[in-house]
Amino acid sequence: MKVLITGGAGFIGSHVADAYVAAGDEVIVVDNLSAGRREYVPAAARFYEVDIRSDALREVMDRERPDVVGHHAAQASVSVSVQHPQLDAEVNVVGTINVLALCAEFGVRRVVLASTGGAIYGEPQGTLPVDETHPIHPLAPYGISKYVGELYLRYFSAGGPSAAVLRYANVYGPRQDPRGEAGVVAIFAQAMLEGRAPVVFGDGTQTRDFVYVEDVARANLLASRSEASETANIATGIETSVNDIYRELGRLTGYSGPPQHAPVRKGDVYRIALDPARARKWLDWTPQISLDEGLRRTVGWFTRQDMSPV
Repeated sequence: MKVLITGGAGFIGSHVADAYVAAGDEVIVVDNLSAGRREYVPAAARFYEVDIRSDALREVMDRERPDVVGHHAAQASVSVSVQHPQLDAEVNVVGTINVLALCAEFGVRRVVLASTGGAIYGEPQGTLPVDETHPIHPLAPYGISKYVGELYLRYFSAGGPSAAVLRYANVYGPRQDPRGEAGVVAIFAQAMLEGRAPVVFGDGTQTRDFVYVEDVARANLLASRSEASETANIATGIETSVNDIYRELGRLTGYSGPPQHAPVRKGDVYRIALDPARARKWLDWTPQISLDEGLRRTVGWFTRQDMSPV
């Protein structure tokens, strides 16, 4: 199977590319390297430094004619979307339309869309974890733009490629950028390893559902093998507070200092956990890496890295 991955040099996309290569698939990676790193692209993959909004993407699609497209290229920061909603829409809406239109034009069989569960649902109504029937009520442009991408996929899949939508919880693990606006595990781990006090927005009692990146990559592989047009949360269903993450990373890194505190950021939900039951039924997928093990692996990776800016 020939698979093209947009954003395949990035944190999640590169792990997805690794999973396809390991499965024996032919892999093509498209990334403009605005956030990704060339060294994260598997050696066995063909790489194109192309922006998903550009006309050059048509040339790649025409040349490669992939069977499956995994769309991961995105503006992925809630806070950036609040500060720059037009940029967020240009990448996550206009860029996604360009990708999907080309998939329809060049006969792509299946599209797997990376979406968000943490930002689409907004503040949970009722009990946690929330499932895919929960009302859509995003608090930030990022959640809006990702949901609009889902709607465009539904539109283009009518008579075109079959569609899988994976709504991710808070993905963490090796290769996450600790210098960006998103990714609390990476940001905390790198700061602690450098002896700096991490910044906690609010009092740290807010919760997230943390899912390890290799589990997410496996979900992509399974979704691409399915024929069903389906939407599913890729998550653990477990709430973990930011304070708990801080304490565990402090233990793993040997950092014992207190955090800095800053005001709560606009657009962030207070509590969230996502029900993975549909992914279990549809894909026979469940997360295999516990939070303790995932944090240990993540800290180990950051300990070995030079995270100087590229």
